Amino acid sequence: MGVRGPVAVAVGAAVAAGAMFFVDPNQPGSIWPPCPLFALTGIQCPACGSTRMVHALLHGDLASAWQLNAVMLVAGLPLLAWLWVRWFRAARRGQEVPPVSGKVGVPVVAVAVTWMLVRNLVA
Repeated sequence: MGVRGPVAVAVGAAVAAGAMFFVDPNQPGSIWPPCPLFALTGIQCPACGSTRMVHALLHGDLASAWQLNAVMLVAGLPLLAWLWVRWFRAARRGQEVPPVSGKVGVPVVAVAVTWMLVRNLVA
């Protein structure tokens, strides 16, 4: 399969970003769905606000992006980029992607759970 998988994901992300540039997820009736957890329970997941955060980033509004989901902005996006690069490199070499080490996975889960608790208990 080679790099087709990572390239397809990158193209899909670029197309979604292009659509997100023009379609504001803050508007009622937007094509961007709300977080299912929040819609059902009123509880914000660690990624809640990420769609609106990306929309703000695409329009150069860093302050709004920060307010919408600071943790996803400073940790989530770089983590996603790092995971994609690992996948692309392994695919280019014809190798399987090695599993993410517990040295990475455990802190990621800890930050996500802490962020979810803080944003739901403090807000």
